[in-house]
Amino acid sequence: MSTHTVTDTLTLLRRNLRHTLRYPSMTIGSVFGPVIMLLLFVGVLGKTLGAGLAGSHSGGYIGYIAPGIIITAVASGSMATAVAVCVDMTEGIVDRFRTMPISRVAILAAHVINSVLTTVVSTASVIAVSVALGFRPHADLAHWLAAAGLMLALTVSLTWLAVAMGLGCDTPEAASNAPMLIVFLPFIGSAFAPASSMPVGVRQFAEYQPFTPAIETIRGLLTGAPVGHNAVIAPAWCVVIAAAGYTWAVASFKRGRAH
Repeated sequence: MSTHTVTDTLTLLRRNLRHTLRYPSMTIGSVFGPVIMLLLFVGVLGKTLGAGLAGSHSGGYIGYIAPGIIITAVASGSMATAVAVCVDMTEGIVDRFRTMPISRVAILAAHVINSVLTTVVSTASVIAVSVALGFRPHADLAHWLAAAGLMLALTVSLTWLAVAMGLGCDTPEAASNAPMLIVFLPFIGSAFAPASSMPVGVRQFAEYQPFTPAIETIRGLLTGAPVGHNAVIAPAWCVVIAAAGYTWAVASFKRGRAH
């Protein structure tokens, strides 16, 4: 990456950060939505849901669900990203950027970095509240770094996919709905209950969709639960999603809007 591209990316990143602070509603939802979900599942439903895990997970239900909510927080950031990209495309600012000597990659990269920073805040909030509710990770520094690396890789890959979705939508309203599958996929995984407890068809989908390996890997790294082949499958999914999202986003941006 050239110095020109880096400078343009940082300049546009400052612009996006100011927009995030000026219009914080989507960001607040991305940051505090998972925290509210954690409080609901642990404080209201935790006793009932945790009864089914008795004896199978030493950390109790908070120890089981916290890694799942962390991954849900990572997924939730995609909605704000898609909307922000679509707003830029539909309001004409990108057309103005195209007439200026600005790196084309920097326009998209600034959105990606802004989303990653927001998601880091969201996941940190979830971890802090989880600890306050009784979550006690057994991870050492190496395991924490591995978990952080996987969360960062998943964040970057999902963000590029969200950027591509935002570029493909005609209105911000459509862009807010486009990533809904990403947001809800952790619910049809092992975030809130083991995949083995689900009906046959649902169980097979839950086991092979992208989020379950990531959830199981984070859960294993933080709580000492077995990770197994998930430690390979989760990063592989990140690479596939990132490659697909980046290719789609760049192609859509080069093609521009048809109207």
